[in-house]
Amino acid sequence: MESNSGAPVTVERDGAVAVVTLNRPEKRNALTVELKEALLAALEEVAADDSVRAVVLAGSGKSFCVGQDLSEHVESLRGNASTSFDTVERHYNPIVRSIATMPKPVVGAINGGAVGAGLGFALACDLRVAADTATFATAFAAIGLTADSGLSASLVHSLGAARATELLLLGESFDAAQAQASGLVRAVVPADRVVDTARELAARLAAGPTLAYAEIKKAVALGAVSSLDTVLEGEAAGQARLGVTRDHREAVEAFLEKRR
Repeated sequence: MESNSGAPVTVERDGAVAVVTLNRPEKRNALTVELKEALLAALEEVAADDSVRAVVLAGSGKSFCVGQDLSEHVESLRGNASTSFDTVERHYNPIVRSIATMPKPVVGAINGGAVGAGLGFALACDLRVAADTATFATAFAAIGLTADSGLSASLVHSLGAARATELLLLGESFDAAQAQASGLVRAVVPADRVVDTARELAARLAAGPTLAYAEIKKAVALGAVSSLDTVLEGEAAGQARLGVTRDHREAVEAFLEKRR
């Protein structure tokens, strides 16, 4: 297990599980360039590490992530507004792609507020566990912006176009119980249990068929945006790839022999 408590992002390894934590608790994990670059590097590191079979994404302190650090953003606007949004292509988009396409499961430990890009990062995770005190909001319209971090897609896929439009236009917040009722989070637990619960879920996934999980992530992403024919072709190709793996062969043999 390793960490650097003074870093903007920490990485801890516990067996086959890596816990990536945003670490600006005094600023509610608001996103500066430094934090975004550190988060992207950490995600790429654990994605490439074959000893890591599942990942937890968490926030330190009482918030998960409240989105862009607006103090840094306003300085950028005052300097050169035409380049202020380069961060979307340089940071936000690669971070969301890394979480969503990582060939291993990612569990979001939503310990507190998940706002703006923080909500986008949370919804890019494959599964989510939330604190009973957690709140969620889009917040973009309130500052005269449209969404980033994939929220235009992830909210629609999770909640439907009508509810996604409502949340983006009105910016109204919702709580952990509402998030669970709508299927956005798997479980709601006391705040001091969020990371441990997410670790337990990640450990369960780490003990499972990682190659199959990677193909499932691809199939679900394809299914969300593609025609039936494309989905069927993708499923067939995924099963063909998995069919020649030791994981599949051993699992079938174990099933027939009535053993794990």
